[in-house]
Amino acid sequence: MRKTIAALLAGTAIITALQFGACKADNKKTTDNKPAADTSTAAIIERGHYLVTTMGCNDCHSPKRMGPKGPEIIPELLLSGYPADRPIVKFDSKLIKEGFAMLYPDLTGAAGPWGISFAGNLTPDETGIGNWTEAQFKKALTQGKFKGIDEGRTLLPPMPWINYVNMKDDDIHAMFLYLKSLNPVKNLVPAPVTPDKM
Repeated sequence: MRKTIAALLAGTAIITALQFGACKADNKKTTDNKPAADTSTAAIIERGHYLVTTMGCNDCHSPKRMGPKGPEIIPELLLSGYPADRPIVKFDSKLIKEGFAMLYPDLTGAAGPWGISFAGNLTPDETGIGNWTEAQFKKALTQGKFKGIDEGRTLLPPMPWINYVNMKDDDIHAMFLYLKSLNPVKNLVPAPVTPDKM
């Protein structure tokens, strides 16, 4: 009888230990394993859309028209930059000579001590970033190089490229895929105007 009780107790102890171990392993599995990030192209493009929107790229790169609540993005011109068919305003202001800046009403153009600059076309048309590589996009965004070319000029104000020098490659990749997914808009943005030609 004693042997039977001892065997039952030993068996119960083994079963309890196995069950406890299994529960512990299950708990570890649910707390340590986070859901895998969605790495589909659609999810990456959606992340890029989020970044471009929250980083304010539309503020300068999307032409706008006045609506009932103020300036509204013109959807068919989304991120196409300063409209090439728009006349360039002459800026002759004492304030600019003192270091102040002035902006076009839709923010796609700006004048200051650097001259007049125009927001670039970020759509995948050849007049925009259609021929760019992702490496060029990264160089433009994080090093301020025009068209991402080493020998190119530095991007002019108000482009805040200095804020993006430490951007993660994954975020740059997502933004690039999003921009490449847009409808291409043919719009060759004018070259900057130097201060002496203002």
